[in-house]
Amino acid sequence: MRILLTGTSGQVGRALCPLLEGENDLLTPGRADFDLANPAVLAAALDGLKPELIINPAAYTAVDRAEDEADLAFRVNAEAPSVIARWTARHHVPLVHFSTDYIFDGSGDGPWREDGATGPLSVYGASKLAGEQAIAEAGCPHLIVRTSWVYAAKGTNFLRTIARLAGERKELRIVADQIGAPTSARVIAQAVVAILRAETASLADGFARSGGVVNVACAGQTSWQGFASAIVAGLRSRGVKLEVESVAPIKTSDYPTKAKRPGNSRLDLSRLEDVFGVVTPSWNEALAVELDELTRELR
Repeated sequence: MRILLTGTSGQVGRALCPLLEGENDLLTPGRADFDLANPAVLAAALDGLKPELIINPAAYTAVDRAEDEADLAFRVNAEAPSVIARWTARHHVPLVHFSTDYIFDGSGDGPWREDGATGPLSVYGASKLAGEQAIAEAGCPHLIVRTSWVYAAKGTNFLRTIARLAGERKELRIVADQIGAPTSARVIAQAVVAILRAETASLADGFARSGGVVNVACAGQTSWQGFASAIVAGLRSRGVKLEVESVAPIKTSDYPTKAKRPGNSRLDLSRLEDVFGVVTPSWNEALAVELDELTRELR
């Protein structure tokens, strides 16, 4: 299959590459050839690329900076997906697009279902929700994958930030009243590929039957402080020398940011299992795999 994969310099795109290569004709254009910040050029680019499946993990993800760069965030996260979705609708090409827990307001203490009421608190969340809505309105065969707290052994993310700070500081002060499931890019990529492979007939027809939105995250839950503590303990158990002596819990109000974050980022994974037959590992299990890889780099 001729697959267009965007965002291969990002965490999810990078994790998807080795799983899609080999048996597929994988197209991975860089920004110069497929720039989501310039939606006007995308339809012509797609005409030239002629993909049979589009997987779009590329996004504007600078959550705080988006408060000052709303136009850019909406171009990349909403207008570009709209152009892509309209093209896929015209050509009956299936689209896999990625979204986020930030489309919710983070209230309550139960996991968010795919049909839960949305209410983004930030420009970033609003731009991602607008992208979802544009895809649905285009009427193309699609699957929107919502996920949360994405990290990997490579790239710029919470795992690597904590590993660095733990090697420099005696105390880390980490927010403990935001709850979710840390989810490795590897788990997301594996789940998406499993969904694609389960559709033995036409993907477009399969997405028409069972597509829409699906939550993909690791099982279980923790806070950012719990995640940081697990990272520190995991690195120590693997023989990595650290300076940190404590990982102290703080409130969100103690660490003000420009963009407001959801307090409750739990995602209900029932549809992922019931409709697509995919069960993800616990966040602790997924973390162990990433820590093994990161430790090999740090030694």
